Amino acid sequence: MSLFFSRAWRGLLMGLAEVVPGVSGGTMALLTGIYRELVQALASFGAESLGLLRSPPAFIKHHNLGFLASLATGMAFGIVLFARLMKYLLENYPPPVWAFFFGVIVVSAVLVASKRSVKTLTFWGVAGLGLGLAMLLIPPLGNTGSLLVVFFGGAIAVCAWILPAVSGSYMLLLLGLYEQIIIAISEFDLLVLAVLGAGCVVGLMSFVRLLNLLLRSYYEQIMGLLCGFMLGSTINLWPWRVIGDAGSSWLTPSEYAALGRPDFLLVSLLACLLGGIGLWLLARRSDF
Repeated sequence: MSLFFSRAWRGLLMGLAEVVPGVSGGTMALLTGIYRELVQALASFGAESLGLLRSPPAFIKHHNLGFLASLATGMAFGIVLFARLMKYLLENYPPPVWAFFFGVIVVSAVLVASKRSVKTLTFWGVAGLGLGLAMLLIPPLGNTGSLLVVFFGGAIAVCAWILPAVSGSYMLLLLGLYEQIIIAISEFDLLVLAVLGAGCVVGLMSFVRLLNLLLRSYYEQIMGLLCGFMLGSTINLWPWRVIGDAGSSWLTPSEYAALGRPDFLLVSLLACLLGGIGLWLLARRSDF
């Protein structure tokens, strides 16, 4: 039972991360020490799984279903419990929310970088930083409301979910689907959620085996790349920004306040500090 809860609270953190655009559930998995196990468990599904169905104990063991079930339970609770809260906070207190996760991701990047060599960071880290900054050039699309777009959005977002530093919610935001999905979760719109889930399954099964192969063969290089990507993605979490049809505008606190919006400067600085310290305490014993 203690093992179940140990995994479930990690899943809860992943679920919480995924309702915030710009924060990755994969980052939480990496920094809580379960990333490799998660990728290996997901990559174990394939054509051979059908043959194992004749022996349920073998099927459960081969796919590490105990681990996946406890993690999924925590994630489901995290998403359901925090979706409405996060929607409220982002609507009414956006700077402190973004500042908190800004601190989380900056400290995440520093922790991952601290375990990589200078050579790895010089090439792969810089390449990842460039990719992270390039994400800023992608303008958000309008919300079409189409279930087909929701399906493909789920497939794309779940690939981002499994990668540290790449936010599934941010991909939904770019696709114009974030608000629709948050509303569907908070209102239990089963049709939209089912279509999203189907897209997630297809996307994950198509991508995770490739990721598992890359991690086995090029782990340090991938970690260096993701470290730079995390650092580049922090710009998407800048607390004082305005999101419009053409993308985001990054403002100073005073410019933000001049628009008639409270800047919450002191609260945001405290939230950033708490996010960074909390992440450091969470990840200090993890192996990544």
